[in-house]
Amino acid sequence: MAKTFKMTEEGRIKLEEELEHLKNITRPEIAEKIKIARGYGDLSENSEYDEAKNEQAKTEARIVDIENMLKNAEIITDVKGSPKKVVVGVKVKVFDEEFGEEEVYKIVGSTEANPLEQKISDESPVGKALMGKKVGDEVIVEAPGGEMKLKIVKISK
Repeated sequence: MAKTFKMTEEGRIKLEEELEHLKNITRPEIAEKIKIARGYGDLSENSEYDEAKNEQAKTEARIVDIENMLKNAEIITDVKGSPKKVVVGVKVKVFDEEFGEEEVYKIVGSTEANPLEQKISDESPVGKALMGKKVGDEVIVEAPGGEMKLKIVKISK
């Protein structure tokens, strides 16, 4: 059975836009680079050709990945009303006891995770620990940097 990829509608749209760009802009640009590099002669010592072919391989792999994610997407609908527990698509305010500070995370599917934007995957150590929990619950997270103790302060859309 194929793995399903949880994502929001916003995440699906971003992937579709990236796929469109790769197919209609990036692919033709790379094809042109390859065509120009072939004109330089001997391909065995042609670094421009090798670089363009590597770029082409990466682009084609990304296209296949995106198509697979979209084909097996599970779109997470917006949470109705006021969320009572942590699910994909909500924002969670937690208090980190070790550092004495609050953080707000948006729980998203793995395809949308971006720690720099405070978007964490439901499959990450913190995301897994928070899933299904309610305001007031405390969780201990086994993270690569060590154990973290978090208390859920607020859950919102």
